[in-house]
Amino acid sequence: MVKLSKACEKIIDTLTRAGFSAYAVGGAVRDCLLGLDAHDFDVTTSATPEKVKSLFKKTIDTGIAHGTVTVIIDKEAIEVTTFRSDGEYLDNRKPESITLVKDVREDLSRRDFAINALCYNQQEGLIDLFGGLNDLKSKIIRAIGNPEERFREDALRILRAVRFSAQLGFEIEENTKNAIVKCAHLVKNLSVERISSEFDKILMSDSPEHIKLLYDLGILEQIMPEMCACFKQEQNTRWHIYDVGTHSVEVIKNCPKVLYLRYAAFMHDWGKPHTKGINDLGEDMFRNHAKISAVLAENFCRKYKFSNERRDKIVRLVKYHDIEILPEKKYVKRAINKVGEEIFYDLICLKRADCLSQNLELTASRLPYIEKLFELYREIKENSEPFGLKSLKINGNDLKELGYEGKQIGEILNILLEKVIENPELNEKEKLIEIVKDLA
Repeated sequence: MVKLSKACEKIIDTLTRAGFSAYAVGGAVRDCLLGLDAHDFDVTTSATPEKVKSLFKKTIDTGIAHGTVTVIIDKEAIEVTTFRSDGEYLDNRKPESITLVKDVREDLSRRDFAINALCYNQQEGLIDLFGGLNDLKSKIIRAIGNPEERFREDALRILRAVRFSAQLGFEIEENTKNAIVKCAHLVKNLSVERISSEFDKILMSDSPEHIKLLYDLGILEQIMPEMCACFKQEQNTRWHIYDVGTHSVEVIKNCPKVLYLRYAAFMHDWGKPHTKGINDLGEDMFRNHAKISAVLAENFCRKYKFSNERRDKIVRLVKYHDIEILPEKKYVKRAINKVGEEIFYDLICLKRADCLSQNLELTASRLPYIEKLFELYREIKENSEPFGLKSLKINGNDLKELGYEGKQIGEILNILLEKVIENPELNEKEKLIEIVKDLA
């Protein structure tokens, strides 16, 4: 039932031969039992960190204060942690102290969910003290012991419950779900890095609609109130069949699994609750919502400490998600130049996902035009057709030699770019110089 990596087998065998108990434990064991690709094996053992270090040639003290040593065998790094019990939790995240123990039951009882408290070795087989195997068969996420206590100990477990539910397609058991509602306010005590790490996994799962579950359980209000406002914002217009939040979730589902793209889908309509108006037909309209959404996205990305590169891509996608691009090469080239070539394909993906997540009875007619944008973009790339200043066969230095300076250089280059976009055959240095001379 459980196939361990060779390195994990060697570690367990070495510890067992030395007289200690040792088991593979946690997520990798769970994934093996589910028939998933298991990786990142962890080992729990009765051996102290000092004993572990003495038994293996290459170790790293990655978490020695918590009883963890990383053992490296055949280039595979495996965390080996001594059985332990946790002291009091005062910050809803980490215990104030730990105690190394000899009983695996004590160690397993401190873990979050029954499906993560399964352990295994080849001598004893599967050890299931809390009904984790039955939970796997029933496809439920259930906290070990008193769920409210588990969440008050470590608020990250609240997000992990939803994340596992999204990744595995499991339901959260009712008592566990009720405890999440009671403890949801504790999530705000977590670091932004911890929150975004779990949210990334929900966003990239096969079930990003669990974002709505975060909202229903009261979690989203603590970490991403901008999205809560979207779930409350109806769209009284013929073009939409969902509220803004549900529409956004549908857009995410229709996007490829690219993290920054799915974040852009998540935030693309955040400006709508701030820009609602009524048109002459009595329908809702959200004029300039993309501009407001981009500002909110920028603030969010900074709050959650995204890299400059990821933030820049997300904000630009949000800002331009609603721009009109006619399905002709010259318009596509102008759009590539405006938006940025490195995200243009993503922008078309976002536009398609947006269209698929509206009222398809009315918006389906747009899809052939969007597919045409993909086709034209591929042709432009395959043929190396010019679309930006860098692709011009003339540059600022050439213009300086012709006597131009300052703002004139930029203005002339933009004029040349427009001419080349309209007529790609003009993109030769001699021809461009002749055009510049004619402009004088």
